[in-house]
Amino acid sequence: MYIDTASSSRGGKTYRRHLLRESYREAGKVKHRTIANLSHCSEEEIAAIKLALKHKSDLALLGSLKDISLQQGSRIGAVFSLQVVAERLGLVKALGYQRAGKLALWQVFARLIDQGSRLSAVRLAESHAACDILGLDTFNEDHLYQNLAWLATNQEEIEQRLFRQRYGSEPPQLFLYDVTSSYMEGVKNILAAFGYNRDGKKGKQQLAIGLLTGPEGAPVAVRVFAGNTSDPQTVTEQIRTLAQSFGVSKVTLVGDRGMLKLPQLQALEEHEFHYITAITKSQIRQFLKTGAFQMHLFDQELAEVEFDKVRYILRRNPLRVLEMAQTRQNKLTALKLRLTDRQSYLKEHPRAKPEIARNKLVEYAKLLHIDHWAKVTLNDRTLALEIDAEAWAHETQLDGCYVIKTDVPGPTAT
Repeated sequence: MYIDTASSSRGGKTYRRHLLRESYREAGKVKHRTIANLSHCSEEEIAAIKLALKHKSDLALLGSLKDISLQQGSRIGAVFSLQVVAERLGLVKALGYQRAGKLALWQVFARLIDQGSRLSAVRLAESHAACDILGLDTFNEDHLYQNLAWLATNQEEIEQRLFRQRYGSEPPQLFLYDVTSSYMEGVKNILAAFGYNRDGKKGKQQLAIGLLTGPEGAPVAVRVFAGNTSDPQTVTEQIRTLAQSFGVSKVTLVGDRGMLKLPQLQALEEHEFHYITAITKSQIRQFLKTGAFQMHLFDQELAEVEFDKVRYILRRNPLRVLEMAQTRQNKLTALKLRLTDRQSYLKEHPRAKPEIARNKLVEYAKLLHIDHWAKVTLNDRTLALEIDAEAWAHETQLDGCYVIKTDVPGPTAT
């Protein structure tokens, strides 16, 4: 016995009919007959009848609803989705299908789902179907720490696998490189040291981290250095990675103006690698002083000057000019408001020392980095603000100006 449901459309409306039917055999053939027309029943009633027919042998269980309890099962959505993405990216294959590779993959997933410690990753696996989806036996915090050691030992091999899977037999020729830092709360890390902290976190030891990416920004290698390692000192390791680990022979490395200095450029030249970087404002001023550059070149959309097979591409960004002018004006306005406030205080308090007020304004100007052209003067008890025209002109001369430096030949990169 079963319910036969069919739909039909008439006059733009859809109608559903439900028939209670049964099957029987006659002369060796299966036939059907209708027992009742249930079309007048609601959808909820039809669903209840279907449920009763499905459990016709144990209807007593359906009547014992008070004995039914709900339990939260393991979550599968996040882990399953990340597993699909990892397979498409080649991460699963690069890490391998052994237990160590699967543990490493889970550590990646745990970091994406809910950043935390190794212990939190273990607890996260208990609430998600990590072991079921990844095919893992149970694990604890110690297993994950041991897995980090395995990752460190096999890092270069894993990077090489990912590199080959992404680029195949045609590796890119352009690579981007930059360095960041991460401060430490602990004191036992052998690489932790005091150095230039990019987070502005004072009094904390740190690690320096160098990231090498392909032209589209996808990471290909990461290295951790002692916290007091300068940016240029990390470049040599990246050159070695490109030449030896990845075996690429045609390379153009892109780094910021503080990264690629003379020793690093010489190291690149030894491997017949090329570079793209930029020069500092002081270097631009030196070129202007010698006559190698002229200010009118920055008025063009792009201008190029070449010396000894090194190309310099000049550009002024008009949006950056406006942005810097607005920032400078905001700082000047803030200093003027504070000066007005101090002047009012001096008038209301005849015994107040004007020298102290001036010194505080000078310190504030230094804090705003405008003290070299914004001068606070004191005449008797009157404070005034003077703008050094020559210093102002020097300050604003190179607003929005950039100069890219490269040894890549013009026909190759324009």
